[in-house]
Amino acid sequence: MEKKDLLERVYHLQQKFAKVDPNLGLEQKSKEIKALQETMSAPNFWDDPDNAQKVSQKASHLEQFVKNWEDIKTSIAEFPELLEMSEGEELENDLEALEKKFDFAETETFLSGEHDGKNVILSIHTGNGGQDAEDFSQMILRMYLRFAETKGWKTQIMDESPSDVGLKSATIEISGPLAYGYLKSEHGVHRLIRLSPFNAKNLRQTSFSRVEVLPEVDNDAEIEIAESDIRVDVFRSSGAGGQSVNTTDSAVRITYLPLNLVVTCQNEKSQLQNKQSAMKVLKSRLLQLKLEQQAQEISDLKGDMMENSFGSQIRTYTLQPYKLVKDHRTDHEHQNPDKVFDGDLEGFVEAFLKKA
Repeated sequence: MEKKDLLERVYHLQQKFAKVDPNLGLEQKSKEIKALQETMSAPNFWDDPDNAQKVSQKASHLEQFVKNWEDIKTSIAEFPELLEMSEGEELENDLEALEKKFDFAETETFLSGEHDGKNVILSIHTGNGGQDAEDFSQMILRMYLRFAETKGWKTQIMDESPSDVGLKSATIEISGPLAYGYLKSEHGVHRLIRLSPFNAKNLRQTSFSRVEVLPEVDNDAEIEIAESDIRVDVFRSSGAGGQSVNTTDSAVRITYLPLNLVVTCQNEKSQLQNKQSAMKVLKSRLLQLKLEQQAQEISDLKGDMMENSFGSQIRTYTLQPYKLVKDHRTDHEHQNPDKVFDGDLEGFVEAFLKKA
């Protein structure tokens, strides 16, 4: 690419930066980082490990945010001079990398919602499609684990109900900066179209899997549940786990009676741990319902659930007769389903956030 074309791209990048710069609040964020560092240096900071981890996570995220934008600002300012001193072509890859870095950083600026900074409880429920749908749910689970890995987030499987070929359902906790902000776009029904490996005639099969993305409730006052509104049942765990998981009645099922919501957790070793995890999931589901229905009180909720079948999908993964992944809310497409199933979701997230 000629030098003048690269200069034009740099000029376009400068214009984009000028638009977002006033809203970044880098100076204010730097002050907030300093205040958090003072809090973290207190002798009793780690007396409350859960809170300390959240404060540390917030400080780390803010530091990375400020550093990214300061680096972008410096690079954009220096690029015209570098181009004048070079042949141009040798800097094309550097410019492309800077443009991608800008796009990723810009996407993050859309994540300023009340719950965007929270961790995520993500559940997968197999829908219509038999064995193909169970296999699809397994593929979806791996996709989110891989996406979390690329983000450097922590994951923990809280509950898993396997089938002979895949999954009936699974619930995982995903912890990391802006996890809910990034993953809230995945909430909905996903559809797979392919030649089925599970029937003798290898016919084309359509299957469905519903993904539920919940912001983790980190403040008990945010969602209060009366003991009289829940029923707690214990049973023997069926999934993989620690040495004693499958030999005791450690698994817990909690039913929220007013809405007949049921959550289970069986991957912890003790009944108490499973109950705590199940309550966390239940509170997060109630918070999500409040967000969706803009309800002021839990008693106002109706508990409507999307149908896990044709006509309600947010995204379609087509493997036959052509390869394409298309999001029906934004029309964003990806031509390589294998990469998407390997965790390449950035384009879908970015398109969703910019359209919202």
